[in-house]
Amino acid sequence: MVRMISRRKFTRGLMAAGGVLLVSRRLPAAEFELRQFHNQPAGSPLDRRLKELWNAVKIETHGRVQVQTFPQNDHIPGGDPAALKMIVSGELDFFTLNGGNIGNIVPASNVQGLLLAFHTPAQVFGALDGDLGDYLHQEMLLKGIFSLPKGCFDNGFHQISCSTHPIRSLADLQGLKIRTPAAPIYVEAWKALGASPVVVNFDKLYETLKSGAAEAQTNPLAVVEFLKLYQVQKYESMTNHGWSGFNQLASLKVWKRLPADVQRIIERNTVKYVRLQRADLKRLNAQFRTTLAQQGMIFNTADTAGFRSRLAPYYAHWRKTVGERAWKLLEEHVGKLG
Repeated sequence: MVRMISRRKFTRGLMAAGGVLLVSRRLPAAEFELRQFHNQPAGSPLDRRLKELWNAVKIETHGRVQVQTFPQNDHIPGGDPAALKMIVSGELDFFTLNGGNIGNIVPASNVQGLLLAFHTPAQVFGALDGDLGDYLHQEMLLKGIFSLPKGCFDNGFHQISCSTHPIRSLADLQGLKIRTPAAPIYVEAWKALGASPVVVNFDKLYETLKSGAAEAQTNPLAVVEFLKLYQVQKYESMTNHGWSGFNQLASLKVWKRLPADVQRIIERNTVKYVRLQRADLKRLNAQFRTTLAQQGMIFNTADTAGFRSRLAPYYAHWRKTVGERAWKLLEEHVGKLG
């Protein structure tokens, strides 16, 4: 006996057998398939919030924009400097990076990396979400980089960890082999303080400390925890000697190709998720002092009064490098330097 099957039942049966195919045909193809790099580990607050940001953008653009996030810069050779060059050339779409490293291409951005400049998060974000950030945005445009307005994720204030001894005062920095990024703003600061900088990209930080090529490093507590530096460092000296963040950058070539409505969606969500990530870091950096102590690190609070007295020539040099406009905008937020 032949059984008649209704069109509705036939359709339901076809969907059950090949539903994935039918559903996939209804999904719009992405108009823009892009990549986001950052240098932090998978699962870090930066990684998590970037993924949430781009998921929100995907939803709001109805799938037109789909951005894949790659932690640790997708392990490309050359690390951060190589990724920054890719942003300028248009080979990479989005990237987060600290101001000192951006300063290798955009000199004014070095103001973010000056030692003993910022004292509080309020100073940092008041400047970078305001007039100083606006000025740096214009300077980056001249070099082919679009910095997202109010788009600087937090890394936090830096402390010094060391495998050989605690840093209690300026005397403990003399001859110290301390890892630093390949950025003159950092290298010259440690030389001015009497240390011996070891230039290594962020992706080689752990192995550099493990091998003993460097005995110390400078980063916020969250980095020490996420990279498990407590396995190769014994002392954590609280110095608060500098701040760094993750500026959300886009290739200007890529940004110009995006429709205005897409640009607005990305900018709005960047502001939202930057604020969420900043709150994440504030909470975690407060918690990690306890966590790292439980993992065996020995904490002390350093006397940094002697640091600034050694930095006068350093400030004089970098004032010329970053330019008077950037320097004055910075001092309006932090007070006189040098």
